[in-house]
Amino acid sequence: MFGIENYLGFVMAAILLNLTPGTDTMYIITRSVSQGNKAGLYSVLGIVTGILVHTVLAALGLSIILANSPLAFTFVKYIGAIYLCYLGVKMLTQKSDAVIAKGLPTNDKAASAKRLDYGKIYKQGVLTNTFNPKVALFFLAFFPQFIDPSYTHSTLSFLVLGLTFAVTGLVWCLCLALLASRFSKKLRENPAIETILNKISGAVFIGLGIKLLTEKG
Repeated sequence: MFGIENYLGFVMAAILLNLTPGTDTMYIITRSVSQGNKAGLYSVLGIVTGILVHTVLAALGLSIILANSPLAFTFVKYIGAIYLCYLGVKMLTQKSDAVIAKGLPTNDKAASAKRLDYGKIYKQGVLTNTFNPKVALFFLAFFPQFIDPSYTHSTLSFLVLGLTFAVTGLVWCLCLALLASRFSKKLRENPAIETILNKISGAVFIGLGIKLLTEKG
């Protein structure tokens, strides 16, 4: 079907790969722990959207440019690394919601609690995944193993496999975000601990940026 061989095997492999901790996993956990349930969910949607972007690029053959051009790979890698470090610095320097709301009237506290820009968190998740060239190279190396070489519509095969990978990732990442935010809920209610969580999250993002910067294609 759709030129795909051993689809069940691909599904099982996709599940195992999604369970393996990586940059996306760390991004979702840090968002969920430091900023709560909703922030974690929006970060998941952003990461999954990034997976779909890589799927389309791979299906159209654009990801081959990254595989064959060290300059293109390095350019995208530097953008992704700088962006992760930028997010980390922002989290290190921002004040927690609880600290900002402290001493405000009740209505202002409620407004402060809702001040997180979830659309921005979603876009950050998309960019974090999209500008990770290792994901593009992984798709190019992994997907063809399950595609019949004689099938003339390999673009469709890539899209089906990418969508499958995104769905399995969505299910796992949603569970991850919900669990991380639930276990850290009590901690976030303490302004001092919430600030510490933000600092730790910022440091993690910077670490992820440095890790991406040192990776080779």
